[in-house]
Amino acid sequence: MRMFLAFGEIMARIAPPGQLRWRQALPGSVNVTWGGGEANVCASLALLGQPARYLTALPRTPIAESVAATLRGLGVDTSHILWRKEGRLGLYFVEGGANQRGSTVLYDRAQSAVSLAGPEEYDFAAALAGVKWLHVTGITPAISEAACRANQALVEQAKRAGVSVSCDLNFRKKLWTWRAGTSPKALARECMARLLPYVDLVIANEEDAADVLDIHAAGTDVAAGKIDAAAYREVARQIVSRFGNVSRVAITLRQSISADHNAWGAMLYDAPTARAYFAPTDAAGQYAPYEIRDIVDRVGAGDSFSAGLLAALASPDFAEPAKAIAFAVAASCLKHSIQGDFNYVTRDEVVALLAGNATGRVQR
Repeated sequence: MRMFLAFGEIMARIAPPGQLRWRQALPGSVNVTWGGGEANVCASLALLGQPARYLTALPRTPIAESVAATLRGLGVDTSHILWRKEGRLGLYFVEGGANQRGSTVLYDRAQSAVSLAGPEEYDFAAALAGVKWLHVTGITPAISEAACRANQALVEQAKRAGVSVSCDLNFRKKLWTWRAGTSPKALARECMARLLPYVDLVIANEEDAADVLDIHAAGTDVAAGKIDAAAYREVARQIVSRFGNVSRVAITLRQSISADHNAWGAMLYDAPTARAYFAPTDAAGQYAPYEIRDIVDRVGAGDSFSAGLLAALASPDFAEPAKAIAFAVAASCLKHSIQGDFNYVTRDEVVALLAGNATGRVQR
């Protein structure tokens, strides 16, 4: 089996109980879990039965050691984590939405261990040993110049070592602020333009290509909940045309009817054949997204999609593009039923959904 490596920042995720707002919840108890785009991918890969290794920087504190212990408990290799004396564990605060009130996220990541660590502090060669696939995102380079340099250096070293690379664009406008006088979009476009020539698989949501690459889907208004799925075939074609090294582009397609009700699907574009595959599909083979109602938690759904896609591509029985995208969408569909960032879903559960077991009946 191929070893996957992901690099990024994991944080403490702090949330009020249920759908309480912060003004209601405090003073009082809060829920603390762990989360971060790349760590979420590693956790999901391990739960799907794939060998996964996580590279990050953490402060040597009992709380940060608990973070690593949680990942190890899921089967993730944490032996290459950089433990620093300086820096802190980043935090992010999630207020869950409901109905027409969307969820909100606040970040507290300044001076975190990852944001302070430059590429010279990591042992990238050791972390890449035995690795066949590296996964990164546009989140970690957004938090600081040092993190951006580290991310770039790792990707370049991985390519020199013959490692395949996937990158989830993951534009976060609240994070791309580390260069004064440069707008978040301009900074993201500059940094990601340096990164993408080393990437084999680009992953994005329905807005990322427009924000990061200035490539827009025709007939689409994400804010209004209007998605023209077919238009993303051309978006993917333009990405491949601009970055000739990219062999595949995966784009998640979320139509948000409300915070509790989303239509969910995705497309995988295969550059060698210039063919786009959509999932899920109906009996006639036409794109028919999952109707997800009563969403428990959508944070981390994109990461569970990335993990599902990587796991499928590494599995002989799901490696074909049509099967791979169907597996990835099914895995991420199930994530919407699970609280927290990590997708606590097994391969068998994904396969059951693909087989039509979608009613949520009690399993006895």
